[in-house]
Amino acid sequence: MNREPFFDNAKLILIFIVVFGHMIQPFTHDSQFVYTLYTWIYVFHMPAFILLAGFFAKAVKEKGYIAKLSKKLVMPYLIFQFVYTMYYFFIGKEGWLHGPFYPHWSLWFLFSLFCWHVLLQWFSRLSPLIGLGIAVQLGILVGYFSDIGHTLSLSRTLVFFPFFLLGYWLTVDHMKKLQTWPVRIAGLVVMAGVAAFIVVAPEFSSGWLLGSKSYATLGSADVGGLIRVGVYLLAAVMTASVLAWMPTKQFSFTVLGQRTLYVYLLHGFFIQFFRQADWFKVDNMFDLFGLAVFAAGIVYLLSSSLVRTMSQPLIEGQAKMLKHMWSKHVTHSSNRKGPGAYR
Repeated sequence: MNREPFFDNAKLILIFIVVFGHMIQPFTHDSQFVYTLYTWIYVFHMPAFILLAGFFAKAVKEKGYIAKLSKKLVMPYLIFQFVYTMYYFFIGKEGWLHGPFYPHWSLWFLFSLFCWHVLLQWFSRLSPLIGLGIAVQLGILVGYFSDIGHTLSLSRTLVFFPFFLLGYWLTVDHMKKLQTWPVRIAGLVVMAGVAAFIVVAPEFSSGWLLGSKSYATLGSADVGGLIRVGVYLLAAVMTASVLAWMPTKQFSFTVLGQRTLYVYLLHGFFIQFFRQADWFKVDNMFDLFGLAVFAAGIVYLLSSSLVRTMSQPLIEGQAKMLKHMWSKHVTHSSNRKGPGAYR
């Protein structure tokens, strides 16, 4: 089956935005512009990424699907939870010791992704409207419980599940309807409007966009549910607006969009090291542009064949690329020695 370039382009651009967002986060307290950009990014970048993950979950009813998914998601989660624990200790990061049920930093996504697929076993049997209605209610309800947070990534799992479920119900035709010029122009208005809102309402906490904190923690115990409804609507229209502008043509870099899991799992080693070493600063737009270039370099490096070959055993639990590289090396060595080398 031919791949639609739109999806790979979208995944590549979104993973770049994820890395870039993580790079600029330490500077949000020192610059209003950086804070606005960071908050603007967080309105849509995870909802869009999660929606695309749901779109590719169509095989959820196949036999043995969850077992395969456990190998693909749970095993890498446990491995990288241990690896990141050791790495944080090595670089001197505080709070380095985490148990297996308290995901390190970005690893929450792997655990939540597995849970979303499990939930999909039941929700896929419901009509789209009923299923989405229940999912949204769960996402709103979880915010009222202060004891539910980072543990098992339960809060984020429930908060972001509506986007995963929406992605599951969407079709290629639905996505193509986003590519029309009326939708694109409306999307520009939405994106500009959201940026303006963040500028005029800087007291709006980006914590509302993370999905990991209770309403009480965010200082809105009484009206938190209403605010979350607003955040859902904001994230939905922003996600549609951004996806409307994703390229639909095949480029030389489009293939990198098939390797986003590697970037997501591995970019934390760079980001956390830079934060501990305090290597960067943002004093002007050139600094910000430099961080964007650096983020693009990280994405390209972690998408490279060499990095994927060396990390595939940890991420995918297999060494096909490593065996292939060794086989090519042996064949090349044999050819150089000539046909009589082993007589």
